[in-house]
Amino acid sequence: MIKGTTQLLGVIGYPVKHSMSPIMHNAAIATLGIDYVYLPFPIAPERLKTAINGFAAMGLTGFNITIPHKQTIMPLLAHVSPVAQAIGAVNTVWWNEGSWHGTNTDAAGFMAPLQALGRDWSQSPALILGNGGAARAVVAACHQLGCPEILVVGRSAEKLAAFAQGWKTSPLQPPLAVHAWDRLNDLLPRVGLIINSTPVGMAPHGAASPLTDAQIGLLPSQAVAYDLIYTPRPTQFLQQASTAGLMPFDGLEMLVQQGAAALEIWTQQPPPVEVMRQSLLDYLS
Repeated sequence: MIKGTTQLLGVIGYPVKHSMSPIMHNAAIATLGIDYVYLPFPIAPERLKTAINGFAAMGLTGFNITIPHKQTIMPLLAHVSPVAQAIGAVNTVWWNEGSWHGTNTDAAGFMAPLQALGRDWSQSPALILGNGGAARAVVAACHQLGCPEILVVGRSAEKLAAFAQGWKTSPLQPPLAVHAWDRLNDLLPRVGLIINSTPVGMAPHGAASPLTDAQIGLLPSQAVAYDLIYTPRPTQFLQQASTAGLMPFDGLEMLVQQGAAALEIWTQQPPPVEVMRQSLLDYLS
């Protein structure tokens, strides 16, 4: 029930109508029995500053950020956490003592299912397909996991160089190396964790995969395959990985876990993670 006392949470992006965050957050809010509601806010890039000022005037408690605002919002915040500074992007914002504070929960969300395996990642080099914004959070997560090498593969030499340069002033200093896409076959036999951070295979192009069957076959048998995409489920990439006997993870758990971390920041209550996960599974089915 929305009342005069109901506090506002939300997600901003452009577009944002595809976001599943309202589904899982409102399911969690109902389970916790707290007086909040979570809404999507489509904010065009040129209106971002106006929107943030408006949120402050409205008394918004906090919000998530998705494309294209994760980087451009940073100068508009009074405080940005060290992890968000290292990643170079913010996905969670809250109002505190008269100003906006921001952090990034994507890395924690990515790590959660991998940490649950109880594996020693210090012997597992990671290979990331793609060098976009999502890859930055994955680099930070792999560094925190303890991966001894983090190999980033991309198709544009210019973008790869810019990606590597962006980490040189980071306090994290991950063991990062960037490689051209044509080096993949040499790199695949070395890795214990492979992550698809590209949009290849996302609905409505679910038959596509960033790797061929032969390339999947080059991965060690104990490797873990992680696709940040969660529609379709499973992606073609993860179907290939499963057929090859690799352990698959998709981006749904990352979505759930990063959302749970954000909800805990806003409400100061332990989030009902299982409820959040099930709400998305029900929706997707």
